[in-house]
Amino acid sequence: MKKWILAFTLMAPVMASAQLADSTQRLVRMQGTVNFRDVGGYKTSNGKTVATGRVFRSADVSRLTDQDLQTLEAKHIHTVFDFRGKKEAAAAPDRILPGSRYTLCPAGSDSLPTPAMMADYIKQGGFLEKFYGNITPLGERYKPLFQELLVLPANESVMYHCTGGRDRTGMATALFLYALQVPQEVIEADFTASNVYLAPMNARMFQGLQQMTGMSKEQISDAMALKPEYLRIMFNSLKQTYGSVENFFAKELGIGEKEMIVLREKYTM
Repeated sequence: MKKWILAFTLMAPVMASAQLADSTQRLVRMQGTVNFRDVGGYKTSNGKTVATGRVFRSADVSRLTDQDLQTLEAKHIHTVFDFRGKKEAAAAPDRILPGSRYTLCPAGSDSLPTPAMMADYIKQGGFLEKFYGNITPLGERYKPLFQELLVLPANESVMYHCTGGRDRTGMATALFLYALQVPQEVIEADFTASNVYLAPMNARMFQGLQQMTGMSKEQISDAMALKPEYLRIMFNSLKQTYGSVENFFAKELGIGEKEMIVLREKYTM
């Protein structure tokens, strides 16, 4: 991990200072998954701090160990949102604490491309740009999470995830941090940090895509790496469609002005 952090620090100092430099505080070490992180700890634009120990993000949690389950218990994570598609989730069911509240939010995920289709899209160019520009499923996918955040007891935590914990999970995190008035550059730093935390998983996936596309390792890495502009595409698409990001929150997530105040009171200090 230290080598990955150092390498990425050299490439992206702004990102590293905002996210990776305090990874020991935010990254949760798990045996059966990766990219499990506390979303809190960031400073907001009005001088507050996003609460830690309340909201967590992760990659696939189907292989959590008994020790990992103890970590979930210690962090009071009894509420889980799964952004994978129905078949995706059925193929690798979550392993979470007994009695946990589990919600599958598959909007947009059942139509994700197969590896072969993804390879074709990558060769055509603009694959992730198109993915982040498609905001149609975002309301249905993320509304259950945001409605739960409004009522989540103060002594409980929530965790959400997809398979890699980078795209669908990254978009949810970006929206959450936006609602709490975290600066855009910090939101982007949290987003792109998945490039480091998922490095081993990405290496395997990229190798397969390299074989299917005939493209070089560098070309695949560039095509699949998370970049700040992808979140900018998402936010700009929301603004163009709804007039503002706030209008999207109100219309699609049920988070109007009053609800925004509730979120900020509950999750910043």
